[in-house]
Amino acid sequence: MTQATVLANARLVLPAGTVTGALRFSGGTITDITTGASVPRGAVDCGGDFVAPGLVELHTDNLERHLRPRPGVDWPPGAAIAAHDAELASAGITTVFDAVRIGSIASFPNPGRRRYARAMADQIGAMRAAGALKISHRMHLRAELCSETLAEELGEFGAADRVGIVSLMDHTPGQRQFADPTRHERHVRGKHAMSGDDYRVYAARLREIGARNAAAHARTAVAAARRLGAALASHDDTTAAHVAESRARGVAIAEFPTTAEAARACRAAGIAVMLGAPNLVRGGSHSGNVAAADLAAEGFPDLLSSDYVPAALLLGAVRLGRLWGDMAPAIATVTAAPARAAGLDGRGELAPGKRADLIRFRMIGETPGLGGVWANGRRVA
Repeated sequence: MTQATVLANARLVLPAGTVTGALRFSGGTITDITTGASVPRGAVDCGGDFVAPGLVELHTDNLERHLRPRPGVDWPPGAAIAAHDAELASAGITTVFDAVRIGSIASFPNPGRRRYARAMADQIGAMRAAGALKISHRMHLRAELCSETLAEELGEFGAADRVGIVSLMDHTPGQRQFADPTRHERHVRGKHAMSGDDYRVYAARLREIGARNAAAHARTAVAAARRLGAALASHDDTTAAHVAESRARGVAIAEFPTTAEAARACRAAGIAVMLGAPNLVRGGSHSGNVAAADLAAEGFPDLLSSDYVPAALLLGAVRLGRLWGDMAPAIATVTAAPARAAGLDGRGELAPGKRADLIRFRMIGETPGLGGVWANGRRVA
């Protein structure tokens, strides 16, 4: 028989609020929750630590960082995935949608646009089948509209690939996040050590490809999301017109709207707003977008993402809880809300019958210190 584990004398972050109590789980499932500070025989005395659901990450660039730790340096995919998986587990993330770019450019030499999504999905699937992963992995296909191979690459994915999100990205200079083309130039030249002349040639080719392909690629990606049963996300909505376009396409999640205007329009359209936890932690966006803390005063976000710093997810949620004066709805932005947005109803909440994805943490000054992480009832950190 599977032995039950009881976490007692804990501050349980429940959907309706935080209470002192005990939580029992067995065989990967939460079986019972009781209130009170008593510690039954054989239980783990949490000493007043928080116990919350495991974190659900819908968008992270962390895997790509492990795959290419430096410009021009490719790391073995299996080793990169294992390191990524372990890092997320250590940050309290128990479900991740691994964001991989889909849509490459082959007609001319270009930085960062190699084709890799299908091979990466195969590697993740093989490691999952071998029991080599600590946490639950699903796929987030980031469909680059300014590309040449998007339709072909999307056609390589099917139901067995566990694609949960398809997002529409347009990184053409002059569009969305890079509406000011000088920001695109600073980003690309800084990241890839590109000369001014080389950048001008590169940017001109991107504009040509975007003008030729972006509209058709958007239609193809929307159709692929429907075929795969995946949630559709927009990326870097900047204006109300962008949001209207997203609504017409059936977008459910708005990743990182760059302006307050776009965030408010998303809320009016019933589109869940995702903001970056690093933005909240740093007190502003590293790329000049609207500050998450400013939007928090208006009740945003619906969802938080660690984006490029896995450890930012719990830290950002705690910061949000302090801004809102309530830990429970803040923790929901990194647990129940992203699980619901991605159609994963069996996790993201502390409730009997839910999956035993759990974290235990205490506050050390302003910083949450993790004391334990369980994924599907198995301790992983």
